[in-house]
Amino acid sequence: MEPKREMTSVDLAALVGELQRYEGAKVDKVYLYGDDLVRFKLRDFDRGRVELLVETGEVKRCHVADPERVPDAPGRPPEFAKTLRARLSGGEFDGVDQYEFDRILTFEFERPDEDTTVVAELFGEGNLISLDETGEVLRSLETVRLKSRTVAPGSSYEYPQSRMNPLDVSFEAFAARMDDSDTDVVRTLATQLNMGGLYAEEFCTRAGVEKTLDIADATEEEYRAVYDAIGRLGDRLRAGDLDPRVYLEDDEVVDVTPFPLEEREGVDSEAYDDFNAALDEYFHRLDLTDDEGVDDSPDFEAEIEKQKRIIQQQEGAIEEFEADAAAEREKAEAVYANYDLVADILTTVQEAREAGRGWDEIDETFLEGADRGIPEAEAVEGVDGADGTVTVDLGEATVTLDALTGPEKNADSLYQEAKRIEEKREGAEEAIENTRAELEAVRKRREEWSREDDDADEEDDADDETDEVDWLSRPSIPVRERDHWYDRFRWFHTGDDFLVIGGRNADQNEELVKKYMDGDDLFLHAQAHGGPVTLIKATDPSEAARDVTIPESSREEAAQFAVSYSSVWKDGRGAGDAYLVTPDQVSKTPESGEYLEKGGFAIRGDRDYYRDVPATVAVGVQVEPETRVIGGPPSAVEPRAVSTVELEPGKFAQNDAAVKCYRTLKARFADDSFVRKVASADRIQEFLPPGGSDFPDA
Repeated sequence: MEPKREMTSVDLAALVGELQRYEGAKVDKVYLYGDDLVRFKLRDFDRGRVELLVETGEVKRCHVADPERVPDAPGRPPEFAKTLRARLSGGEFDGVDQYEFDRILTFEFERPDEDTTVVAELFGEGNLISLDETGEVLRSLETVRLKSRTVAPGSSYEYPQSRMNPLDVSFEAFAARMDDSDTDVVRTLATQLNMGGLYAEEFCTRAGVEKTLDIADATEEEYRAVYDAIGRLGDRLRAGDLDPRVYLEDDEVVDVTPFPLEEREGVDSEAYDDFNAALDEYFHRLDLTDDEGVDDSPDFEAEIEKQKRIIQQQEGAIEEFEADAAAEREKAEAVYANYDLVADILTTVQEAREAGRGWDEIDETFLEGADRGIPEAEAVEGVDGADGTVTVDLGEATVTLDALTGPEKNADSLYQEAKRIEEKREGAEEAIENTRAELEAVRKRREEWSREDDDADEEDDADDETDEVDWLSRPSIPVRERDHWYDRFRWFHTGDDFLVIGGRNADQNEELVKKYMDGDDLFLHAQAHGGPVTLIKATDPSEAARDVTIPESSREEAAQFAVSYSSVWKDGRGAGDAYLVTPDQVSKTPESGEYLEKGGFAIRGDRDYYRDVPATVAVGVQVEPETRVIGGPPSAVEPRAVSTVELEPGKFAQNDAAVKCYRTLKARFADDSFVRKVASADRIQEFLPPGGSDFPDA
């Protein structure tokens, strides 16, 4: 039995009740070990020193640890730890809640000057996020940018989409969710009811229901038995009626649970008085077991990914600085462009103040003037006596002015603010160059380490050659998913390993050109109206610019991508034309007398055309080096995927085609649960062109 490395939803529900006993404890310090273990050092009036550990990496856990088992304080604290120390030190722990029935804990900390929320996401890649009183993200261990949610400094935190809570659901809703399934009882409980594999099996056993019973054959009586078994466990969790166990095989820990489980009958176990103590013992002994086989080789990939994340954040900050500076300059220019109007408004305010009139009275006078159609009064949006300012709509920009000075000083202040922001941008640009240098240094160290390993193991490598893994026949395939910055766009990797990205709508077309198109990239578009802006990226956005030649084979695949996801497909045509230009030929400025709609661009200069490009795509399942759906030109997708389905324009609606692809792929894998996890119909649909599809090989 493989030892458990992640706490379940049931574990967290049991733990929350026990952690409430520490409410009121004072926060001393916060420490970060590596990239994923956070230690909250607390002082409790009754219990003394309290060490709360939260780990979000390969091991996902939360519990109070014996102080004797806490690692020594690390060296200089990173920014995440500094932020938490600044926000929490001297404050009080005000309790913890489990979000819905998900593997998410929300910790509350109070201080007279400010309150802070810390969210621990103990699922997927794992994350720890600190929020201010408004729910805005202050810092997070990981930056997340998905189509469904963003977790990054300055963003408003949103919980992941909640799933059904099996402890609170009515029997009618429970039965309806079960009926919607197309698999057996235990798998439905595990996935649709958010129970996980172990507890899904446990409830079947307690209810006396066959685990592999097909949903179509299950009766209301069997539903009721399982529902009641879940309800009894929920009652015990709410009452804190726990009987914790640590399970062992060959004297090594393999599981920890808040109750004895019938599924663990026959496995040696140790009983504990409270669940937190069981968790501390379990994870302490698991750490000792893991240390016996520690790999001392440097984790270059983790360091590279970390540097890439830092660069992405720095690039975002630079873009914000540029936008803010431009906005301030635009305001200053608007003041000069409307000099007489601004001067009249400011003079009116100043004369009124000299005459002894109050700010509220001045604001009311402007409102009355606006009602009478006086242009100067109509331009005033508001007067703020506390700051001594007047906000004016100048058409090009809305500007808040110091009401007691003139237009020149106001414009100069705006220019000075723009200059200050530009200086911050320059500092960020210097920082990003340093980070890129660090990234390159890590890559060089990785190459040197790899060469040394290759030299040492050259003979062994020749003897250890093995055949390729037959993934289709494997009864169980591990899921290794990662989030990528380009996931929300259309994308694929060419046969030469160049990333190609395309917009899904006009907004994304605009964003790709303005934010992601670099000078060494190539721009493609279908000749037909209505298609994605398509970019062949010469380098990743986190990489420094370098001289790259994009081969013709990658250009041809990108042209096929541009045609296939355009109106050519929706119109049912089997082929179309595409053109290729360099970024300096793409402009948002239309020709004289012309108009560019949102997502449209003017192309100047000669174009390289690709004629009669076939409208054909393939979708498939990739297993190595990560598990995911991929889609795009067949020549690019098929070498990377374990199994693919090819499509052409046709009669099946997009969602129907996605379901057909899913069923086809699922039937090819012995581990059909793997396909459900990584290649659902919804994920496949994201890679299908708009419009109807057909299957030439069907």
